Amino acid sequence: MQKKKTISHILIIICCTILACIFIFPILLLFINSFKSLKEIYMSVLQLPKTLNLDNYISAFEELDYLGAIRNSLIVTCTVTTANIICCSMAAWVLVRYKTRISTFIFTMFSVAVLIPFQCVMLPLLTEMGILNMINMPGLMLVNLGFGSSMSIILFHGFIKNVPVELEEAAAIDGASQPRIFFTIVLPLIKGIAVTVAILNVMSLWNDYLLPSLTINKRGTQTLPLRTYLFFGAYTKKWNLGAAALIMAMIPIVIFYVACQKHIIKGVTEGAVKG
Repeated sequence: MQKKKTISHILIIICCTILACIFIFPILLLFINSFKSLKEIYMSVLQLPKTLNLDNYISAFEELDYLGAIRNSLIVTCTVTTANIICCSMAAWVLVRYKTRISTFIFTMFSVAVLIPFQCVMLPLLTEMGILNMINMPGLMLVNLGFGSSMSIILFHGFIKNVPVELEEAAAIDGASQPRIFFTIVLPLIKGIAVTVAILNVMSLWNDYLLPSLTINKRGTQTLPLRTYLFFGAYTKKWNLGAAALIMAMIPIVIFYVACQKHIIKGVTEGAVKG
C-alpha cells in the first residue's frame, strides 16, 4: 500500500513538473528574446542572445510611455478592485441575511451572469455607452465593475453564510447601525475571501485588452496592454521592443501575485466549503 502511494506521488510530481515547464517555456522564451536585436530574433527565436543588451528595454520604456501607462493601469485596477470589494461584499451580505424570493432570484441572476461571455453583449453595450457618452476611463471602470460583480458576489455569498449571525444581533442590541455592523464586524471576518477577490480582480483588470481597446483609445489614457500592442502593427512588428515591453508589463503583476498567492487557494477553498 505504501509502495503504491509512493509511486502515485512520484507520478504526480512528474506530471506537475512537465506542466510547469510547458507554462514557463513561453515566458522564458519571451525573456530571452527581449535581449536580442531584431535581426537575431529573425535568425533564431530559440537561440540565446550573444550579449545581454539592455537597449531594447530603454527604447521600449520610452516608446511605451511606461510611467504614464502604468499609472493608467493602476488607476483602473485599484479603483475597480476597491469598489468591487466594498459593493459586492455588501450586496452578498444583504442577499445572505435577508432571505426572500426576491433575494434568491437576484442571486440566481448573478450566478447565471457568470456564464455569459463579454463578446455576447459587447456590441449593444458599446452602443449604450456611446449614447450615454461613457466611452472614456470612468465608463471603462463602471463596466468593469459590473462585469466583475457576479463572480465576486458568489464568492462573498458562500463565505458570509458561515459568519455567525449572533454577532450581528448582539451589535444591533447594543445600538449599532447596519453600516457599522457591516464594516466593524462582518468585513473583518471575511478578510480572507476579500483578499482572494482582490487578487482575482487585479489579475483580470491588469491584463485586460479587449474592453480598454474599445473604450479608451486617446493617447495619455491608454493602459499597459494597449500601449504594448503598438509595437505590433499591421505592416511592421518590433518583436525585440515588444518582448521587452511585455516583460516590463508583467513585472508589477508578478510581484503582486507572488506576494499574495498564499491567499488565493485558502480563500477560494474556504468560500467553497462554507458555501
